[in-house]
Amino acid sequence: MLESKFKTKLIKEIKDLFPFCVVIHPDATVTQGLPDLLILNGTKWAALEGKKTRSSSHRPNQDYYVELLGKMSYAAFIFPENKEKILNELQQALRT
Repeated sequence: MLESKFKTKLIKEIKDLFPFCVVIHPDATVTQGLPDLLILNGTKWAALEGKKTRSSSHRPNQDYYVELLGKMSYAAFIFPENKEKILNELQQALRT
């Protein structure tokens, strides 16, 4: 599955889990390495960096931003192999 197709399906699943959330796709040309998705749900937020597979390469600064944002709220790399685990963690993190 292409990474873009995975992310499109992922956004739909997130919106199904959190019907009133806002999902933003930050512009990577502004700040290289920011995660692909910023999910806003009430007063909580999370960031996800989507990858095609577990072994997909990481772009410069992606590890830094996932770690930094994870300390602030919740952030993770997500790919088909860990999707269910990350979506479960996301539900815990965004519970309002």
